[in-house]
Amino acid sequence: MSDDVKQAVQNLKDQLVAWRRDFHAHPELGHQETRTAGIVAGHLKDLGLEVRTGVGRTGVVGLLRGKRPGRTVMLRADMDALPIQETGEAPYCSQNPGVMHACGHDGHTAILMGVARILCGLDLPGNVKFVFQPAEETFAGAAPMIEEGVMEDPKVDAAFGLHIINPIPTGMVGVTAGPLMAGADWFGIKIKGRGSHGANPNEGVDAIVAAAQVVTALQTLISKEISPTSPLVVHVGKIQGGEAFNIVAQTVEMEGTVRTLDDLVQQSMPERMERIIGGVTRAMRAEHELLYIPGCPPVVNDPAMADLVRAEAVRVVGQDLVFTMPPVMGAEDMALYLKKAPGCFFFVGGYNPEKGLDGPHHNSRFDFDETALIIGAEILVRTARAYLEAPA
Repeated sequence: MSDDVKQAVQNLKDQLVAWRRDFHAHPELGHQETRTAGIVAGHLKDLGLEVRTGVGRTGVVGLLRGKRPGRTVMLRADMDALPIQETGEAPYCSQNPGVMHACGHDGHTAILMGVARILCGLDLPGNVKFVFQPAEETFAGAAPMIEEGVMEDPKVDAAFGLHIINPIPTGMVGVTAGPLMAGADWFGIKIKGRGSHGANPNEGVDAIVAAAQVVTALQTLISKEISPTSPLVVHVGKIQGGEAFNIVAQTVEMEGTVRTLDDLVQQSMPERMERIIGGVTRAMRAEHELLYIPGCPPVVNDPAMADLVRAEAVRVVGQDLVFTMPPVMGAEDMALYLKKAPGCFFFVGGYNPEKGLDGPHHNSRFDFDETALIIGAEILVRTARAYLEAPA
């Protein structure tokens, strides 16, 4: 098992890099990934797989039916880019103005294409579903794919995915059992006061002052209502209000995000926020409206599946380079698949400052060490085969 998989991945090295650079040069935003999806679908059809296109609008699913009966494993990659103008100088920089692969999804797509080619050449029991998902950046891709049956026919028994990540040095792999990434929601708040002349604030109700108190009061959710052992972020990232320097503001609008690793905490947040905002605004003679939109739940890895990935990662990079990744407050809609089937989402390092590859994610200079393509592909191949060949 060791030598044939390693050699097969090494033989694909140049192709993986070529695919990744092509996708990087031609990025597409969520639910606009028509070129990317077309290349992926064509590749899967050439491999002889059963292929569905247009799943969740622009998603692609390839099904490899094994030569012997067994379980079904799902491998997932995301395809979408971000609305960022790239400022790097690589020869494969984005050719689409204002759009850039600034989070590694070009690499994820290339990896899964390579994994599909290798697994098609193996004698496997069971089935493998290759899921190429759109719109991960807006949490709008996984849910419609699930609604359109990606986890069924045949039913998925386990799901795996990876993310190339720059805070981790190249060659290292982070695997964690249990919560790995936060659930993320969006909220909007409108504070309504009463305008007046700034020289006579007593004649009005200042929405700016009320909004300031709301921003501060919301932080007590973290300090006074949630256990200090349960991480929580309540972040107001946008605030707009007021008409002029000498007018008491009549309205203020705010937007922000909630991040937590706990499902129950996430579900409780709309009620908690409504109570706090309502109390503050009533005390200050103002009114409010709260719009709370759930995004995605936390990414929670099944312990047994994490152990499987960890064991295969050790075979690829060695014991010393595989570590337990501390949970992060970034979010991923891979979480929705892991709600339906046990699985594991893991991180592959792409950070290499010696090559100038040290830009953070969602940054106009983002790029990663393409060694991560080889490592990620080999781990996914080994994990899929190990899962399918293990006793049910």
